[in-house]
Amino acid sequence: MEPVTVLHGVGARRAALIARATGGTRVLDVLFHLPERYIDRSACPTIAAAVEGEIATLTVEVVTHRKPEPDTRQPWRVQVTDGTAFAEIAFFHSHPARAYPPGLKIVVSGKVERFRNTLTITHPKYIQPAEKGAVPQVEPVWPLVAELKPADFRAAAVQSLARIPQLVEWHDASLLKRERWPGFAEALRALHAPAVQPGPEIRARLAYDELLAHQVALSWMRSRARARAGRALVGDGALRALALARFGHALTPSQTEALGEIDADLAAPARMLRLLQGDVGSGKTLVATMAMLRAVEAGAQAAMMAPTETLARQHHRTLTKICPVPVALLTGSVKGVARRNTLLGLQSGRVPLVVGTHALFQEGVAYRDLALAVIDEQHRFGVDQRLSFGGKGDTTDVLVMTATPIPRTLLLTHWGEMAVSRLAEKPAGRQAIRTTLHSLATAADVVDGVARAIDRGDQVFWVCPMVTENMLLDVAAAEARFAALRPRFGRVLGLAHGQQDVETRERALADFAAGRTRILVATTVIEVGVDVPAASVMVVEHAERFGLAQLHQLRGRVGRGSAASYCLLLHDEGLSETARRRLVLLRDTEDGFVIADEDFRIRGGGDLLGRRQSGQPGWRLADPVEHEGLLRMAHRDASVLLERDPQLRSARGEAVRVLLRLFERGAALRTLGSG
Repeated sequence: MEPVTVLHGVGARRAALIARATGGTRVLDVLFHLPERYIDRSACPTIAAAVEGEIATLTVEVVTHRKPEPDTRQPWRVQVTDGTAFAEIAFFHSHPARAYPPGLKIVVSGKVERFRNTLTITHPKYIQPAEKGAVPQVEPVWPLVAELKPADFRAAAVQSLARIPQLVEWHDASLLKRERWPGFAEALRALHAPAVQPGPEIRARLAYDELLAHQVALSWMRSRARARAGRALVGDGALRALALARFGHALTPSQTEALGEIDADLAAPARMLRLLQGDVGSGKTLVATMAMLRAVEAGAQAAMMAPTETLARQHHRTLTKICPVPVALLTGSVKGVARRNTLLGLQSGRVPLVVGTHALFQEGVAYRDLALAVIDEQHRFGVDQRLSFGGKGDTTDVLVMTATPIPRTLLLTHWGEMAVSRLAEKPAGRQAIRTTLHSLATAADVVDGVARAIDRGDQVFWVCPMVTENMLLDVAAAEARFAALRPRFGRVLGLAHGQQDVETRERALADFAAGRTRILVATTVIEVGVDVPAASVMVVEHAERFGLAQLHQLRGRVGRGSAASYCLLLHDEGLSETARRRLVLLRDTEDGFVIADEDFRIRGGGDLLGRRQSGQPGWRLADPVEHEGLLRMAHRDASVLLERDPQLRSARGEAVRVLLRLFERGAALRTLGSG
């Protein structure tokens, strides 16, 4: 993997610019930084036949120069002809114009415009003496950063193409023939230095390379997870029965099915790595609690980790209510004697269940016998992080919960190494939520509606997207909305946001949960982990600025009691068509799986093997939405390949090892053995 500095003309400064543009410092990073579009310069008409508004490449002779008048901002104009008509080339600086004296034959390429009834090309991208030959017919346009000139990157790309070594093909010949795919190096040349406009099959070839490397790595991780030594956890069901009695409701069919799958994993000798996914309010926490109690029944310990202190405290309250054994809390704010007692209890085994944040897995925390780690996946850890969470116990099983349904595509990308259980329905008693759209111009009417809801005895969430005013985005802040509502609602109004200290925020949430305040103005800190059955109205300000899945999560904070529930989405007047389509979808369905698929398609899947979760920066050559069919094909291909050749020792297996290195899936190779 050579550094870009091996390329001629690429010193430290230019290498830094290339790294900013491509995200890497290798020659390979240049090759994987594909053009975003192409300019077609193949049209070579006469001046008389040139079409206004289109790009034309003309072979002409310079006739005369027309210098601008002194103290004017007019351009320097070079008159040219090809015998069919006259045209002008306009320069706003004289230096380039002086290089083309009258009588010189030149080739010029640019967009043809009409100025004062004369065909004009202003500051052409290509202009050179005709004796130097033709200009490129197809010009790649790369996404670059300021100060990195396209010509400099083009030179780096051309040199990088020349350094591609001879590689053994890792795809079957029949696949290449069927899909009309070129070889790996040929595809890169067709994109970076095209002779003709590249077709979609060129990018598809490279996209499949990346997707296959990803799927082989995930398939290997999956087989590794299944092969890891574990232990059988068997309980008598006594603690579970007591917990369900305290809960007061039977499990739903989906919960029963998911718990059966989890129990089968816990009873098996291999370590569990399972994903529990479900819609808002589907009862994931109850299923996870039942799994944790099985570990305790087997004489071991279980831990549940949440991404925020607010959610950890909510889980702790829930488990404390229904579990017939002690449940400890361990977060960054737990200090002094309470923290010391919890740590001693975990080490001695006196504390069988614990809920917390990342603090649960810090170096100073020791468990007597941690058998099950439950991870609430709000921040969606990457694969490597998930695989390491069992490190506090030699045979720890791992159950990951998701607070939002996961799109089908993400299940094959981000979660492909895990077994999946799905909760398909909500528990009995959950209310339907009527969702409506309102212009921000009607905010005064919405406030009147909130007042009527308070008079009925309801409680109201009012969510804003920011904490303090942002002049660039012009978004109402939570603090500003709180100040605006305070004169009308007084002491029944509360405020919670992420910039408050933990104690202040927790007090605001507790006051709202207890009914001491009736309206809670908040940011997305209430997105998860806030359970207030009396809250029946959700107002979301500037709803178009939230993701669909996030809006669905927010909406799920209401509809938890017996009252009819409402979600009011306030939006800007000038919504784009895409933004309106998203909000209408949310208005028309409460199916989180439908919403999650649409949100993924609109917003992208993020860095699916890492920690970033918006946009598509994690993929260099593939788009899991656009190439969903290829993704499924790669999933099948990887499974069959590893089934036939688990160590990748066949001829194709060795070639796939090269593919894994190219796409930085070396972790899988290290576990396979270097060979």
